[in-house]
Amino acid sequence: QLQLVESGGALVHPGGSLRLSCTASRFTLEYYTIGWFRQAPGKEREGVSCISSRGGSTNYADAVKGRFTISRDNAKNTVYLQMNSLKPEDTAVYYCAAKRLSTAQAMCATQRGDYWGQGTQVTVSS
Repeated sequence: QLQLVESGGALVHPGGSLRLSCTASRFTLEYYTIGWFRQAPGKEREGVSCISSRGGSTNYADAVKGRFTISRDNAKNTVYLQMNSLKPEDTAVYYCAAKRLSTAQAMCATQRGDYWGQGTQVTVSS
């Protein structure tokens, strides 16, 4: 079964930074819109950021605008989420997903993906 793999989650102090990576070993991400989503304990999953297949279009949740940056390196088959100025409310399991034939905005709004990863834990705490 085709699957994505996230990495980079960790425990970090408030104000710190992390970079999450999303990659796939058995298919090429180049043709997919990729999204990052997160789910905190007791809360619904939410869209964090999405990027179109060629990287020309991005979408961010209001809560992370100005702090998070999504990017992709199709040559490395990897999508990144750079997270700066982290806050305790950013604590969650972060998932990446891949979706064909979708805009970045639509993918973040609908949270629909063809393939998903298992998630990586991000904890922001002093």
